[in-house]
Amino acid sequence: MSERGSLRVALAQMCSSDTHEANIATVSDLAAEAAGEGAEMLALPEVAGLMNRNPETSRRQVVAAGDDPFIAACCEIAPRHGLWIHTGSTPVLGPDGRFLNHSTLIDASGAIVAEYDKIHLFDVALEGQAPIGESKRFAPGAQAVIAQTPWGPMGLSICYDLRFAYLYRAYAQAGAVVMFIPSAFTVPTGRAHWEVLLRARAIETGAFVLAAAQAGHHADGRQTYGHALAVDPWGAVLADLGDAAPALRVVTLDLGAVGRARAQVPAWGIAPPDRIEPVSMG
Repeated sequence: MSERGSLRVALAQMCSSDTHEANIATVSDLAAEAAGEGAEMLALPEVAGLMNRNPETSRRQVVAAGDDPFIAACCEIAPRHGLWIHTGSTPVLGPDGRFLNHSTLIDASGAIVAEYDKIHLFDVALEGQAPIGESKRFAPGAQAVIAQTPWGPMGLSICYDLRFAYLYRAYAQAGAVVMFIPSAFTVPTGRAHWEVLLRARAIETGAFVLAAAQAGHHADGRQTYGHALAVDPWGAVLADLGDAAPALRVVTLDLGAVGRARAQVPAWGIAPPDRIEPVSMG
């Protein structure tokens, strides 16, 4: 596949609702805006399709990926505007009855190019808050995924995956030039860790990072941090969407910057030692 030298991507920020219908309407508007600004791809945040932590109402709405109304709508929206769409993620029903935090990359014809299920689940205990246990309702994915696109290979991940640098190192070593990290970060972790982790992943891998985000107060009671970011391979922030939602920013990625960054600091390609033994002194 001949790779294109640049990509105009629309980075989106949403305040997703607890119904598919409301979120489909938002994405339809974002796609029209993105196409109007000359974007070739639209990147959506985590849980773009449905943000609903109520066990009863979410169970009535969540279905298998092949039947999911949000994914189906994105497959219809993409050819309408000639856009590739990265769906961020939406919950779908997995084979064991638990949900999967599921991401889809759709090409401009409406065909599904790649699918990914979030590997690392958000099980944390933040000070001053009740424990958050994503694994209570969600099963983890088991497979890292690189999508082949006209702009080069792209690595798929979701939110909490961000904290596991080995995943992005593996993607870079496999040739990925763009890393998708759609997210719905909490406010405390967002303020403390969001930008520094995203810039670190870009610098470590010499790749572009596209981190669409959720922002604001949601219908299911949650609050998310926002600040969707696009970061270049040298760690420079190309776009920061602040706390507005819905919001959109179109940025042009000079894909030649990946090769230049990796040639200057090739640390991403060096294999780690098999084992590091601690040494006690004195």
